[in-house]
Amino acid sequence: MAYRWSGANKQPQMHLPQAKRAQLKLLYSLLAATLLVTQVHARPAADPLAPAGRWEGDTSGAASTPPMGWNSWNAFRTEVDEDKVMGAAKVLVDSGLAKLGYHYVILDDGWWIKRRAGDGRLQIRTGIFPSAATGGPDGTSFKPFTTRLHAMGLKAGLYTDVGRNACSQAHDLHSPNLPQGTTAEREVGLEGHVGQDIDLYFKQWGFDYLKVDACGLADFVPGSDVVKQQAYRAQAPLIERASINRTDSAAVRGRYEAVAAALQAARPDNDYVLSICAWGMANVRAWGKDVGNLWRTSADITPSWTSMLHNFDSAAKRALYAGPGHWNDPDILHIGHGAFDAAHPVEVRSHFSLWAMINAPLLVSYDLRNGPASLLDVLGNPDVVALNQDRGGHQGVVTYDSDDAQIIVKTLGDGGRKAVALFNRGAAPAEVTLLASHMKLSGSAPVTLRNLWSKESVKFTGEKAFTLAPHETLVFEATGKRQLENGVYLSEIPGAINVARDGVRQPQADPTVHRMIDPWASTRSGGARPQYAGWGGAQADVTPYGQTLQVAGQAFESGIGILSGSRIQVKNGAGHAQLLASVGVDDSTSNMQQPVRFSVYGDGRLLAESPALAYGSKAHRLKANIRGYQIIELVVRGSKSGDALPVVATWGDAQLLRAAGDRF
Repeated sequence: MAYRWSGANKQPQMHLPQAKRAQLKLLYSLLAATLLVTQVHARPAADPLAPAGRWEGDTSGAASTPPMGWNSWNAFRTEVDEDKVMGAAKVLVDSGLAKLGYHYVILDDGWWIKRRAGDGRLQIRTGIFPSAATGGPDGTSFKPFTTRLHAMGLKAGLYTDVGRNACSQAHDLHSPNLPQGTTAEREVGLEGHVGQDIDLYFKQWGFDYLKVDACGLADFVPGSDVVKQQAYRAQAPLIERASINRTDSAAVRGRYEAVAAALQAARPDNDYVLSICAWGMANVRAWGKDVGNLWRTSADITPSWTSMLHNFDSAAKRALYAGPGHWNDPDILHIGHGAFDAAHPVEVRSHFSLWAMINAPLLVSYDLRNGPASLLDVLGNPDVVALNQDRGGHQGVVTYDSDDAQIIVKTLGDGGRKAVALFNRGAAPAEVTLLASHMKLSGSAPVTLRNLWSKESVKFTGEKAFTLAPHETLVFEATGKRQLENGVYLSEIPGAINVARDGVRQPQADPTVHRMIDPWASTRSGGARPQYAGWGGAQADVTPYGQTLQVAGQAFESGIGILSGSRIQVKNGAGHAQLLASVGVDDSTSNMQQPVRFSVYGDGRLLAESPALAYGSKAHRLKANIRGYQIIELVVRGSKSGDALPVVATWGDAQLLRAAGDRF
């Protein structure tokens, strides 16, 4: 969201020492930002489903397409230094990757030495970043470092934590590059210093991208060994990794909102990226899009095939929650390590293809200075990069789903082309038949597929069979006759949709995310449990629980599955004239007693409404004239009783159509 300052820059006129005035100024700015966050996010309590009449999707920051670049963490963890980072930056430029969009060079954990006593200013570990030894009253500065990156045509990114302490201070205690000094000096996270640190990072040091971790809210628990042994200040956890119910999601969101407000104040021109790294916890899948530009959907990726599946699954079915300016983040690419090194070319291409198809940030993290050319060739495939960076911002939708193989389809910006990925998840060959209907193309007209790896083309009509090697992903650009020649299904354009409310009352863990053996705890527990909230969220072409969309026995291949108590927004940027949908209570609903009502609004004005529809009622054909309206809002109202389960509601074959004679 965009934040606006109203009088907050007026400082009290007092005759105080300069240092004291500076401290008061920072405190004043932070309080103003906090109050502003509260005002921005306050919603009328009377009717949370009332149409807003305006686009509410977050438009702050500089991430109209998924960020691309290099991150130091998987390459070096905290054993990072200036030569390693600048070496990676040089390869980005010299290899041509920077010209393809790999602009961000992100310095992760390990850079700080302490928070200076007295004024709280962070100090840089100059032993590993010698250019930061600027001296003077500031002590150290990253300005020479960022200036050098900017001169190369690159952007600079930095790591911090939203709590008092960083992740390395809990999980990398062997590292030689941990913060040093007193308990207070080792509190290098943002807590208590949001305004001060954001001002330092963006105004003074010149960074462009901020990754904000959350270990400070989870891992410094009173009485824990790490707190006692390291003499940290304990903090009751706001995030409990194993329990959604015991996590204070609202408080976690508030911490990140304060960071977002401070960033907007520091860079009112929106030239920044905010990366939320809460590892899929605190129900971030529901609010990350409203606060940051990308948000982690899972725990850290490790260089194994099953870890890649786990992280992919955590983001792949959340297409309706992402779009231009805000992206699902299944973590850094682990290309260059383990199962994704140069000896595993099939797995490398699969990993990269899948991240491209679901619009994940493309952040590389291996030692580029010593990497093989074959990996650069994969990362530099312009056709696959173009899928990820397509301006339409439509995340690929899983149109065929199984534990063995998946088909993912992505609408490209102009609407006339599609991308399709055939993904073999298993360790044995898989027979996969692609239907024209999977891509919402006509089954009676020729379809042309161009392989984006081999560059070969093939044509078929109706369907085409493929045999995929173990772990193989085939990616094609597809052209053909659209099923809707004069319109588009809503499920084809997730990047033009904002899920303002999805009807989920109590976050539940998604059981469909692949459950790998925990790479940190191994089998020292009862099993790998589902842990990321998202079960029951809005879905494209299936119900919120992954079932076929079906109303009174009538099945729909296309549509939006959602719960009652929901409101979604659709941009009508292409000037469509009609919205059509067959609406009703889905046959899969657990609540078969409560009726629901479907409403369509245009720029806040009621355009069409269904009668009250109960379980078993035939689908109601809803038609709305949307010509001239920019923001279309689809609302499903159910029972006001807080005890009743939400009803599974279906917007079957929901589509936007042009009027007769209009050109598509």
